[in-house]
Amino acid sequence: MSEVSVAALDLELLRTFQAAAHLGSLAGAAEQRHRSVSAISMQLKRLEDVLETRLLERGPRGVTPTAAGESLLRESRELLRLHDGMLARFTGRGLGGKVRFGLPEDYARELLGDVLPDFMARHPDVLLEAFTATSGELARQLSHSNLALAVLLDRPQRLPGGEALWQTSPVWAGPRLGQLTEHFSLPLALHSIDCPYRDLAVESLDVIGKPWHAVFTSTSIHAVEKAIEAGLAIGVIDRQRLTPSMRELGEAEGLPALRPCEARLYLATQIEQSSRPAVEALAALLRERLFERGPWRAEALR
Repeated sequence: MSEVSVAALDLELLRTFQAAAHLGSLAGAAEQRHRSVSAISMQLKRLEDVLETRLLERGPRGVTPTAAGESLLRESRELLRLHDGMLARFTGRGLGGKVRFGLPEDYARELLGDVLPDFMARHPDVLLEAFTATSGELARQLSHSNLALAVLLDRPQRLPGGEALWQTSPVWAGPRLGQLTEHFSLPLALHSIDCPYRDLAVESLDVIGKPWHAVFTSTSIHAVEKAIEAGLAIGVIDRQRLTPSMRELGEAEGLPALRPCEARLYLATQIEQSSRPAVEALAALLRERLFERGPWRAEALR
């Protein structure tokens, strides 16, 4: 009986495709994969030939996945996770130790859906604990070495050191319907103290002498967003978090411009020696996925 020829997927081609799709650039993928741009282009062409479909659209600003590419991005991510996890378990080459990672709740959904599952698949023997809080609270926890590493915004206080990851885009957000900005005292939905966007909102309104009062205060970004959508108040959120039930407000409504914040990566000054390789591995993955892009692109590509 003759064997049926079946095309096989090269995992290295899938890794190159993942890099190009995440970074949006062949040059970026070449740097990450330690290959030339022409080699990256050839690998992507080979993958498209094997699958007999176009996976990436090339343009002056880089590359973006096609509909087929987006499907492959999701499915190949899971395939690579399974492969890397199995390899680590059977070869004993996986890292160990414990990593306590802090991040603002605003970015938890994106990081939990993309970066952290990939890290856990690559290093199944690492005990990972993720902790969400305001940037001010994360800074305190990090300074006491209660966290091994954290991503936090450079307000209300900026820790020494750290590495810049991306610039945030804070905007005033109000409900789709209603004119809350016409009130003498502006109704606000705010986070509790130590939140960078609370500081931005309050400071910018104080500068122009606009009265305000807190209608709703919560530690949860989702609760703040619900308060905005329900028409209770306006607030400051990342532009990427605007929903169809919200609209962006600004100077036309008499609101002051908001300065961007910077998301930075920090490592604790004291890290257990047995856990340091795992901490550095997670830091490297965060740099790879978030530098100059933030978590939003990864979320959009899933």
